[in-house]
Amino acid sequence: MQGFFDQDKEKLSAINTDSAKESGFTPGACGETEARYIGGPFELVSKTGTTVTDIDIITKPTLIYFGYTYCPDVCPLDLARNAEAVDHLAQRNLDVGAVFISLDPNRDTPEVVGDFAFNMHEKMIGLTGSSEQVRAASQAYRTYYKAHPADDEYYLVDHSTFTYLMFPETGIGTFFRRETSSERVAEITACLMK
Repeated sequence: MQGFFDQDKEKLSAINTDSAKESGFTPGACGETEARYIGGPFELVSKTGTTVTDIDIITKPTLIYFGYTYCPDVCPLDLARNAEAVDHLAQRNLDVGAVFISLDPNRDTPEVVGDFAFNMHEKMIGLTGSSEQVRAASQAYRTYYKAHPADDEYYLVDHSTFTYLMFPETGIGTFFRRETSSERVAEITACLMK
C-alpha cells in the first residue's frame, strides 16, 4: 500500500482537489476557505424567550458557532477566540456580530445559553430552541452533534467545531477551523468585508 501513495501522489492530490471543489470548498482571494451550501433559514429562541430567525440575527457580518454550555473545554476556547476576533475587528472600526447556538436544548435553556454567551462577550447572542429547531439549524449549517447517554447531568455532546462567517445578503463567507487564531479570523473577515 505504501508504494501506491509514493507513485501516485500527484494523482491523489488532483483527486483531493477535485473532491474539495465538488464539495464546495476551495481557496479564496482573502486566504479563506470558500464554502457553498452552508447556512440557511433557522428559527430559534433568544435569552428573552422570543422566537427569532436567521434574518433577525444575521443583520451584519456574523460569526456563528454551535456548541453547548456544559462543554468542558472546546466551546469556551473557541468562543473566546471568536470574542477576541470581534474585538480585533472593532479596533479596525468593523462591526461584526457573534452568535452561539446550543446543540443541547435539554440543559441549555434560553436564559442559560443567553447568559453564557454574554459572559463570553457583551455582543454575543445565545440561541437555543426545541430539539426540532436545533436539529433544523444544525442541518442547515451541516454541523454534526450527538449527545452521549445521559447517566447524570454532566453528559457530553460530541459536535463539530467550525465557526461560520455569515453575511446578511449573501450567506456564507467562509468557515474557520479551531486552530485558526483570533487575529487570522479578524484578518480574513476584514478582507471579506471589503
